Amino acid sequence: MESLLISPEESNVRLDVFLADRLTHFSRARIQKLIAMHSVQVNGEPGKSNYRTRMGDEITIDVPAARPLENAEPENIPLDIVYEDEDLIVVNKQKGLVVHPAPGAETGTLVNALLAHCKDLSGIGGTQRPGIVHRLDKDTSGLLVVAKNDLAHESLSKQIAARTAVRKYNALLWGRLPFKHAVIDAPITRHPVDRKRMTVYEEGGMVGPASQTSLPKAVRQAVTEVRLLEHLVEFSWIEAILQTGRTHQIRVHSAFAGYPVVGDSTYGGLRKVSADLLRGAPLQTLNASLASLHGQALHAHFLSFDHPRTKQRKQFHAPLPDEIVELLDLLRRLDEAFEF
Repeated sequence: MESLLISPEESNVRLDVFLADRLTHFSRARIQKLIAMHSVQVNGEPGKSNYRTRMGDEITIDVPAARPLENAEPENIPLDIVYEDEDLIVVNKQKGLVVHPAPGAETGTLVNALLAHCKDLSGIGGTQRPGIVHRLDKDTSGLLVVAKNDLAHESLSKQIAARTAVRKYNALLWGRLPFKHAVIDAPITRHPVDRKRMTVYEEGGMVGPASQTSLPKAVRQAVTEVRLLEHLVEFSWIEAILQTGRTHQIRVHSAFAGYPVVGDSTYGGLRKVSADLLRGAPLQTLNASLASLHGQALHAHFLSFDHPRTKQRKQFHAPLPDEIVELLDLLRRLDEAFEF
């Protein structure tokens, strides 16, 4: 139970606005729910959102304890913490870690790990849980920001939707891209046969920019900016910048363009180098290195957003996983030795 006394400077303000200013770890939507639940009283009577405060009013707030998250228990799973404060946590997610519990992966997820690690979760919408505002696929590594409270969750979600939060990835693609810079604007939907896969939406044999197309409800606009960093042997090392954040977006767009992400078993990236390209020990070494990848060669290396509380711009970088570094080193040596 928290009690607040209205000062002269705080009078004649809407109750929900006053509380949003004082209870900064709650979003205004959460505060309005507390008012609707009669958890906020003014001078001993249930308050209303549009009530105008008066000098001397006593405002009491009784916030119900956050409900435990159903079907998710805390688990002691090691995490690479890049940054943490009272509002959010940024992790460098390792390959093989599922972000959120789901059928077939009810335990051993990032959410389970965060429930054990974070001792200051105020929860989201009254539930004691970390606020997942964006995700990485199980076998994609890299930076992920998670909200600890309503304020952070609402702010970060809006920044993701408005594209003011910046997410950059590195990826190794099969084939040599014929351009240095391109924007792939191709809407994405669930695959009509394999429901675990996504696909570019095609109608009448044409794929048009989503911004200029009236799309069915199940089809989502998807835009990826691609910058070529390096040609290596018969591969392309790129940076991909998300302008939207759809499921498997970079993987689907890369495969659609004809240059699947190396190691991606779902979208055609699980291959071997042909003997027409290399022979003998170099061929065997390269194919062994490709086979040793644990999932796709895709890494979220950069993340930037405005801090929900301080409004300061935050930027984070995550180094490449060792297996990708070793593969790139090998490709650079081969590229130099055989002058591709």
